[in-house]
Amino acid sequence: MADDTKRESYDMVVFCHLRWGFVYQRPQHIISRIAKDKKVLLIEEPWLRDDTRESRLEIIDANLHILQPNVMRIEDIGGILAQYCDKNIATGWFYSASFIPLLEYFSFNTVIYDCMDELSMFKGAPESLIEQEKYLMSLADVVFTGGKSLYESKAQFHDNVYCFPSSVDRVHFAKALNGIAVPSDMPSGKPVVGYFGVIDERINMELVNEVALLRPEINFVMIGPLAKIGEHELAKQPNIYYAGMKDYRDLPAYLKGFDIAMMPFALNDATRYISPTKTLEYMAAGKPVISTPIIDVVRDYSGCVSIVETAYQFATAIDAALQADPLARLAQYNAILEKTSWDATVQKMQAIMTNTVTA
Repeated sequence: MADDTKRESYDMVVFCHLRWGFVYQRPQHIISRIAKDKKVLLIEEPWLRDDTRESRLEIIDANLHILQPNVMRIEDIGGILAQYCDKNIATGWFYSASFIPLLEYFSFNTVIYDCMDELSMFKGAPESLIEQEKYLMSLADVVFTGGKSLYESKAQFHDNVYCFPSSVDRVHFAKALNGIAVPSDMPSGKPVVGYFGVIDERINMELVNEVALLRPEINFVMIGPLAKIGEHELAKQPNIYYAGMKDYRDLPAYLKGFDIAMMPFALNDATRYISPTKTLEYMAAGKPVISTPIIDVVRDYSGCVSIVETAYQFATAIDAALQADPLARLAQYNAILEKTSWDATVQKMQAIMTNTVTA
């Protein structure tokens, strides 16, 4: 059991349904930047392990700590919190409403809900999540959303909602434009159409399978961990490769090996409100992008992203992208990328938080 020497004074407690060491995405980008100025404890969902009875406190740096609770339920996390932090914390930041039972433990001055996904529509989501979110939004001082579609949904139920679509670390992904080496586990000898990110129910495996059949002269590479689907559900053709999860630091090198980047999302409940972070990451690497008609992608990027619905359209878009002028594409990308960054996003969020506290 942890002792009182581990207890810290934090400025912010973050409740996150995604593990810090999982795919590097919105929570990591935002919270790591906030932690430059504030001391932050991020609490993950329960992680019950048989090899130990202790929870794990991972020290990312002096200002950012990750608590991995070794308990069965979120409700049980409250029983261990006194070992790690005080009850009185300036800010509570929620990525999932499933953590609201922990509100009984804390006393927050400000509650922030950063809604990055419509989690209630994801595979396996508990029915209680809808009511939990209603309760969280009734308590939240500020609601941020990860895209325009989410904003339009949440603004109906709260009068202080701000839209902050996913942004990009442009410098990081632009490394794909320089002389870095393509990793040795990337297939060679054929053009590559690639994807990186979580591989779950949001991916249209039937579409990937069909376009791989239509274009056997192309290698299709899927980089990322499987989540909530099994290997038997994956598209399987000789020219489809699954490379597994890669470290965020290595993604530019893998992107360098892509000739075209793809977002083959299914059109279902889980993708209705998404605003894919990878759209801008692909652009920062200078890659042609092919996507299915995700609402936020269509209305923000249809001028420079090829939108496809069928395998035939996808195959035709591949042919066109391989022949397109890269200079014209880069000019379009630059105009978009110059208007956004994670640094700017977090600065604007912090300004709103400050104004909310002082209002």
